[in-house]
Amino acid sequence: MSLMDLDERLLDLAPRMDLVFSPICDVKVFPEDVALTLVEGAVCNQEHVEMAHRLRARSRLVLAFGDCAVTGNVTAIRNALGTALPVLDRAYRDASDLQPQLPYEPGIVPPLLDRVLPLHQVIQVDGFLPGCPPHADLIYAVLDDVLSGRAPDLSGKLRYG
Repeated sequence: MSLMDLDERLLDLAPRMDLVFSPICDVKVFPEDVALTLVEGAVCNQEHVEMAHRLRARSRLVLAFGDCAVTGNVTAIRNALGTALPVLDRAYRDASDLQPQLPYEPGIVPPLLDRVLPLHQVIQVDGFLPGCPPHADLIYAVLDDVLSGRAPDLSGKLRYG
């Protein structure tokens, strides 16, 4: 959604890029040979780990996009509980009035990791775009650099929070 903050600058970028995988694309398989992948969110479950490895293998550049991908941020608060079980207990047993139970059928809830991880602790990343969300000027600068064949220059442009 923070891409939408680029406003009219999206019109400058759009003819220069192809959006090949995102929540707004109806693509089920991460494609091969992607020039740049922006990854938002922390790594919280086994599906995230698998997707991180898949996109790393198929992308030339991977950037951690936003504070959750960069540091774990708010989603990593649950790390203070120690493991995934207290989180699942709170969500599925403590907060339920009808049939408190953990989801046990495969495929319903991806297995949670015991610790929420920033992206770089799971795969090698090529850069970080902090911010919650990253500032539109920073997003534009990075995308413009990559689309122009330059290495993104983030010096003096980063902020957290």
